[in-house]
Amino acid sequence: MKSRYWLLICILFILSVKAIQFKSDLAEGWNNRGITLDRLKRYDDAVASYDKAIQIKPDLAAVWYNRGNALSKLKRYEEAVASYDKTIQFKPNDPDAWNNRGIALRYLKRYEEAVASYDKAIQFNPNDPDAWHNRGIALDELKDYEEAVASYDKAIQFKPNFADAWYNQGIALRYLKRYEEAVASYDKAIQFKPNDPDAWHNRGITLSELKRYEEAVTSYDKAIKIKPDLAEAWYNRGFVLDELKRYDDAVASYDKAIKIKPDYAEAWNNRGFALDELKRYDDAVASYDKAIQFKPDLADAWNNRGAALYLQGRNKEALESIEKALQINPNFQKAQNSKKIILQQFGR
Repeated sequence: MKSRYWLLICILFILSVKAIQFKSDLAEGWNNRGITLDRLKRYDDAVASYDKAIQIKPDLAAVWYNRGNALSKLKRYEEAVASYDKTIQFKPNDPDAWNNRGIALRYLKRYEEAVASYDKAIQFNPNDPDAWHNRGIALDELKDYEEAVASYDKAIQFKPNFADAWYNQGIALRYLKRYEEAVASYDKAIQFKPNDPDAWHNRGITLSELKRYEEAVTSYDKAIKIKPDLAEAWYNRGFVLDELKRYDDAVASYDKAIKIKPDYAEAWNNRGFALDELKRYDDAVASYDKAIQFKPDLADAWNNRGAALYLQGRNKEALESIEKALQINPNFQKAQNSKKIILQQFGR
């Protein structure tokens, strides 16, 4: 009788082990199905598969992690964070979960929490260039540019050919007005990623800050060659050509920006300025009108329009335009000066 009892116990034990093994295998099967669907970019189906795996075995950290990644790709960031939290609950020292949690938090604009998440990722994997880089991006959003630069330095230390880290470091340095260093950073970004239009474009902006206008034009030309529809590069190129007094070329550059982005108010405004310099006042006024059409509160366009009308002897219209600029920005010194000049013409 006793031997039968123990035999029954042994059989039940073996069956329970088999059941657990079957359960684990089944959960793993759903997880693998999710991974395959993820690779096929069928993210909703992947999430459903991970949910099945979790239903069978709720403590599988890897499944929660994969689910978080799929939800991030679907831009369901709140749910992604919750999924990474579950990963961390079962595997607290997983640097990838902490890093990806930080990315999701950044998309939710919860930047301080994102930095804290990256700090945890770095705690568990101090040599991870991606975590240092992502930390820098979140610090940029918090306008903590010094700390961001330090973070990018660490990313670059562990991955010297990390083009995106060099590029983002350049942006942070530009905000700190450390323009020479910013150019050097963009140069490194370009060394490792020569066809990055954004690096060439931002390099041009920084060279413009240094008043190295010819080099800036060359940089914008490179950006445009790589990405001909980069409206901002055409616009900034026009601005630099204005500084070089190459007004016809500037107008052509603004025309390109406007063709790509017809409602680009700032480009219409600057185009008007270049036309003013060419003494094409009617065309300039028409350009300012377009700027105002797309951005009625652009005080600079109202003031510039007033100046162009004044140069045509249309003083009453000029004064009305400048008054409009001052309604938008009562402290606009340039408009205040313009108003004084016109009022003198009226003998006031």
